[in-house]
Amino acid sequence: MLWITGGPGCSALSGLIYEIGPITFEAVEYNGSLPTMLLNPYSWTKVASIIFIDLPVGTGFSYAKTPAALQSSDLQASDHAYQFLRKWFVDHPAFLKNPLYIGGDSYSGMVVPIISQIIASKNEMEIKPFINLKGYLLGNPSTFEGENNYEIPYAHGMGLISDELYESLNTNCKGEYLNINPSNSLCLQDVQTFKELLKGINKPHILEPKCKRFSPRPHQLFGERRSLDEKLHEPNNLPGLKCRNNWYKHSYHWADDDQVRDALNIRKGTIGKWERCATLQFQKMVTNSIPYHENLSSKGYRSLIYSGDHDKVVTFRSTQAWIKSLNYSIVDDWRAWTVDNQVAGEQGILHQNISLVNVWPCSQDTMFG
Repeated sequence: MLWITGGPGCSALSGLIYEIGPITFEAVEYNGSLPTMLLNPYSWTKVASIIFIDLPVGTGFSYAKTPAALQSSDLQASDHAYQFLRKWFVDHPAFLKNPLYIGGDSYSGMVVPIISQIIASKNEMEIKPFINLKGYLLGNPSTFEGENNYEIPYAHGMGLISDELYESLNTNCKGEYLNINPSNSLCLQDVQTFKELLKGINKPHILEPKCKRFSPRPHQLFGERRSLDEKLHEPNNLPGLKCRNNWYKHSYHWADDDQVRDALNIRKGTIGKWERCATLQFQKMVTNSIPYHENLSSKGYRSLIYSGDHDKVVTFRSTQAWIKSLNYSIVDDWRAWTVDNQVAGEQGILHQNISLVNVWPCSQDTMFG
């Protein structure tokens, strides 16, 4: 599997360490030494070989030799991913027979279908080597413009706003909460009330505390003092830490260590301070990936779309909506599925090639990009 982490600009190291890879950092306060690594018991590498790729250029340890080369787009980055795969398979022909899936989460919902379609098209053109693409998988994927309109129905369904406010929003905004007519003062007022009510909610995971966004500046990395109320016993699978951002700090210390860079064969002088999620000169040219899903499905490629139901960035409501818009017949009804005899979510297959899974927070949550 080729894995594209969130982004654009979020390093594959983040996906490897904090999401689905075989190792992770011990979730404790940083003590000045190289962060301790642990085996991840939930790693997807137990069932698949995964390539984590820094994409687009400027992400993680990737770099450009000229300023012009630093400028990229979703279409260009997708083509770069295909070119990388071709070269990788030429160098590792033993893997050519293995089934390949392209995976990612969050903004990768735009580029993963594009990469998959490029591979499919090149295979049809009989360009060598033939890549044994079987399908793709996406978690809480960005898919189309306007999907944030589903944030308000989601918030109501999760009990974050009152029935009265939701009914007023429906009446005054009529489902359009993003491009509001400036003369619609009632809608504008309701949306502002909504934003005020939810400004203290952590968007990637509404059950986790909202903390200050981490910026890797020296005075923030060292010499920090913490009060006792910043410690929690077992919060959200992060023992000893209240904020996920404090866990993310370990990756900066680790990635900037000279011994680590030597072990990873990072070319000296190419990268300054490593960033988990960098700001890039990146152009978003594709605003709707639904046509790519339709095309790939029609060609028989399989897809798994899974949603953590406590992610407010890309809600499961918007994901359900675009899948239903394809008007595929349902071949299997919704049903519960379990992990260790515990109900962990619900699964519904809406078409023979497109599967939708809703993941509940009782299972291991990896929806952070």
